[in-house]
Amino acid sequence: MEQLLWIALGAFAVMTLGWAWQLRTRNATFIDVLWTGGLAGAAVFAAVAGSGDGTRRFVLALLVVAWGGRLIAHLIGRGALRDPEDPRYTRLREMFPKQQGPIFLIVFWIQALLVAILALPFVFAASDAGAFPRITDVLAVLVWVVAIAGESVADAQLERFRRKPENKGKVCDTGLWRFSRHPNYFFEWLNWCAYALLALGAAGGWIALIAPVLMLLLVTKVSGVPPTERRMLATRGEAFRAYQRRTSAFFPWFPKGAK
Repeated sequence: MEQLLWIALGAFAVMTLGWAWQLRTRNATFIDVLWTGGLAGAAVFAAVAGSGDGTRRFVLALLVVAWGGRLIAHLIGRGALRDPEDPRYTRLREMFPKQQGPIFLIVFWIQALLVAILALPFVFAASDAGAFPRITDVLAVLVWVVAIAGESVADAQLERFRRKPENKGKVCDTGLWRFSRHPNYFFEWLNWCAYALLALGAAGGWIALIAPVLMLLLVTKVSGVPPTERRMLATRGEAFRAYQRRTSAFFPWFPKGAK
């Protein structure tokens, strides 16, 4: 667990620097890039500092860095490093105009805490001395491939839909979006199930299940689905309400009324 302490200290240091930077720019949108990069860095650190099977540590670092690289590229492509600021953070500034410093420090430190908690599978997987691959390792890689492929396809389908002028004001309900209102979030969560599987063979590895459980709560109850649904209801109105009635919110399933 010493590795986890170093990961936490590093995460808090980096997020504090990020907070200081947003004080200057008054734009905190880059926090998602910082968070993703922090998790990729945590996985590399755990793999290098771990004492477990070398192949498993290499696979761990490879999977998380590939996930992080794809997500960072997607975030930057959507403007995570440009103005204007994400509406989530502009609303915070409007709500706390005179307390922006401490409020945003809390926001950045919460991200650091999440990095430390979500790094649990990395630390356990890197400590597993059992020979690679176990059945759980094979399952982990397969789940990871499905997760990354699914999230990439969902993102690409949504981007193509948005790019067509005739779709302005409409709801994307084709491809993977026909079976889930948030397939991108579903596959992002599935990605964390893969890391937990990779850690299950270690002593106490079941503790790593905290990561996918926490991620499920975050995306379905806090920062993923709820704000997206509110924004879509505000901008798409009845079209999105109809989409809600026929389409599963998170876990992919056949639309209601589909034959």
